[in-house]
Amino acid sequence: MRTRSTRTLAALTILAAAALVAVAGAAAAHKTVTPPPSIKSAGQIVWCSDMTYPPEESQQGSTPVGSDIDIATAVSKLMGVKASFKNTGFDGIIAALLGKRCDAVISGMTDNAQRRKQVDFTDYANVGMSLMVKTGNPSHITGLNSLSGKSAAAESGTTEKDVLTALNVTLKKQGKPTVSIKIFPSDTNAAAALLTGKVDAYFADDPPVAYYVKKAGGKFVVAASKIQSAPIGIATRKGDALSPAMKKAIDQLYANGTMATILKKWGMSAFALKK
Repeated sequence: MRTRSTRTLAALTILAAAALVAVAGAAAAHKTVTPPPSIKSAGQIVWCSDMTYPPEESQQGSTPVGSDIDIATAVSKLMGVKASFKNTGFDGIIAALLGKRCDAVISGMTDNAQRRKQVDFTDYANVGMSLMVKTGNPSHITGLNSLSGKSAAAESGTTEKDVLTALNVTLKKQGKPTVSIKIFPSDTNAAAALLTGKVDAYFADDPPVAYYVKKAGGKFVVAASKIQSAPIGIATRKGDALSPAMKKAIDQLYANGTMATILKKWGMSAFALKK
């Protein structure tokens, strides 16, 4: 009869313990999140999203696609429900949430003090803003101040619109020419305004600007990026039981590697939160 030495038995015990730790760690990283009773009974989370903001949200035919769509779908899956999307204009997207036309907003929305007065946020990425111009930069735009006396396009209801409005107040006080701000109901229309020569620059978050530069076949370049970097987040109604569940879900997506996979898929790895 063969007998195992004490050293061999000790080694096997250590290996078994390590295996148990690994299994426990994997289970913890992939654990589900308990949704509020209302979400569980509905069997879905209804998400409001403005589908004109690639690569975060857009439509292929009638199918929503993008990093935000994948994140929302993953969050819903963690809660054991499906994700349903409502294409909602950004200018009215918070009103739609407060009016209970959806349960949450995921739409590349900057988490700022003004919006936090209305909604709760669960941050999931950190982005800045970029200025996109035609190749060759004929208007010599290098940053916000260089927009003085020029024209810029932005989407209605965005942080970019607010930044341009504030810039004009500053320029006026300095006795300098203001920016001619052109506001469009959808971000795709704002970007198209640059292509057709209606404006000197297009102003949006870093991800869509990078997307358009890559897709435009050399027509556009980035004139300035990472302007006023800030977190973007999922918006929920203040005090809603869904808010803490959202935070747990986003933490899980970072912990189990799903968030890294989604951001990499859409060329957004640089915008991951530092966890």
